[in-house]
Amino acid sequence: MASSDQATGAAASRLIDQRILDLGDWRGETLARMRALILEADPEMIEEWKWMGVPVWSHNGIVCTGESYKKAVKLTFMKGASVPDPKGLFNSSLEGNTRRAIDIHEGEKVDARAFKALVKAAVALNGPPKKKR
Repeated sequence: MASSDQATGAAASRLIDQRILDLGDWRGETLARMRALILEADPEMIEEWKWMGVPVWSHNGIVCTGESYKKAVKLTFMKGASVPDPKGLFNSSLEGNTRRAIDIHEGEKVDARAFKALVKAAVALNGPPKKKR
């Protein structure tokens, strides 16, 4: 399925490429850098495009989303509250019992090794593929 509302795989990757180009500033560079780290952390990650324009990375379930706002790029981990974060990367959406997010502002850098460890832990938390009944 390839539309501007939802897409998976190559179609989603093209939409994410376009989002990065359209941002055309530090937010696009940041989203591109974080996307590369996500894909390096888990080469089997599936790119998706959901909710009318949100990049999503999934492996046996959603791992994280990548939203861009005027002053931040936000990476939201769907099960972030259960993911070990020894380097303290999560800095947003800390009050809930399920999600955690990393807000990246202009000029900020994220510890690449710690971020990839978060992605790997989130993938492990999703577990093996769900069996069809």
